[in-house]
Amino acid sequence: MSEAPAPRRRTPAPPREELLAAAMGMIAERGLEKLTMAALGREVGMSSGHLLYYFRSKDELLLQTLEWSEGRLGAARGRLLAGQGSARERLAAYVDLYVPDGHRDPHWTLWLEVWNRSQNADDDARARQAAIEGAWHRDLVALIAEGVSRGEFREVNADRFATRTRALLDGFSIHVAIGLRGVHREQVLAHVGEFIEDGLIARSS
Repeated sequence: MSEAPAPRRRTPAPPREELLAAAMGMIAERGLEKLTMAALGREVGMSSGHLLYYFRSKDELLLQTLEWSEGRLGAARGRLLAGQGSARERLAAYVDLYVPDGHRDPHWTLWLEVWNRSQNADDDARARQAAIEGAWHRDLVALIAEGVSRGEFREVNADRFATRTRALLDGFSIHVAIGLRGVHREQVLAHVGEFIEDGLIARSS
């Protein structure tokens, strides 16, 4: 009897986190327009069909990549908020973490694309995006409320002030991320610092 052919070894698929890290790396190195299922497949040694098994669509790939990136930012945010500094110092660190590093910041590039696609997203995708926004908001509210309770900040409605602060941060951050002429990260940090100083920092009599 002839020997049966040896079974073909299947190349194990990369872990999902490795796929998401590769997608984020491609955005950082080549820009979002270069991130396609086929290009990502070549990067990780998988077929685009296999990737679709994992992610179903490019929209889902982008959203999962954003969630992965937000997880890393969330861990960094948690560490700084749990730090030993004053509420004022930790608020400055929160703002620094929020604002893009510069034009084509990969995280903000991805976030803007997901935000744009959300017009046609289903309820599940919208809920997941809202969860990302909610985490940033809750942490900011808690930090402001802590500063108020310690007497570092004026007596303000923490939720209302956080809403206004994040609206300011979002507007400026979009300008930085898209490379709007004349808008630089350092200027944005200064503007937001002035807003916080004027509206939140307690002044001695």
